[in-house]
Amino acid sequence: MNTKFFILILSIVTLATASCCNYTQTQASLKNDTDTVSFYLGYNFGEQLRSMGIQPNLQAYVAGINAALQKKEAPADPQAMGMYMNTYGQKAVAAKGEKTKKEGEDFLAANGKKTGVTTTASGLQYKVESTGDGPIPTATDRVKVHYKGTHLDGSEFDSSRTRGEPFEFEVGSGVIPGWSEAIQLMPVGSKWTIYIPASLAYGERGTYGGPIGPNEALIFEVELMEIVVPAVNENEGEHDHAH
Repeated sequence: MNTKFFILILSIVTLATASCCNYTQTQASLKNDTDTVSFYLGYNFGEQLRSMGIQPNLQAYVAGINAALQKKEAPADPQAMGMYMNTYGQKAVAAKGEKTKKEGEDFLAANGKKTGVTTTASGLQYKVESTGDGPIPTATDRVKVHYKGTHLDGSEFDSSRTRGEPFEFEVGSGVIPGWSEAIQLMPVGSKWTIYIPASLAYGERGTYGGPIGPNEALIFEVELMEIVVPAVNENEGEHDHAH
């Protein structure tokens, strides 16, 4: 079963089995593993809905769950319900995408006029917080960075320091285009703030079901720590030297 679908189903069951419903409650007493897992599942599901721009009517939502659990007659054919929800979801994502697209464009237009902010031909923006004296990576280099990612409102969605370890990757692959471009401009040892338009981030879909919505511009604080030099196998080195 798809992991996200599994989380969705378990989150629905969690809501349905609540002994009472406070539809604005954001905290719960987590006395055991079941309580904790239930809260985590609910949070993950809520985050998926938020990223899609869907604000459900929780009273109607829970009533529908209870109707199913109590084996009440379905309000419509399962296929029809599925099609209805799919269409609604697509409309909600499209509506949020239009809203966040304009927000991003307005933000970047204003931000680009600020002192110290540079805008490249692609639309990427960056501000040099401090400049290192190391080499500038190429697309084929592997690098190690510390970073923090935030939405335009300043709320954090990811941080390597929070996880307790730097992020290592190949500059030209495996990261969003805005990152790839910015890293190839930064000397090692530098700290920059980079402002990435949606077209250079996660585009029209965002991280579907994740923390980044459709057409969302993003801000990253990036510290380029080092270019990672692959370790040389000692035996291979001796073999090469002999020839």
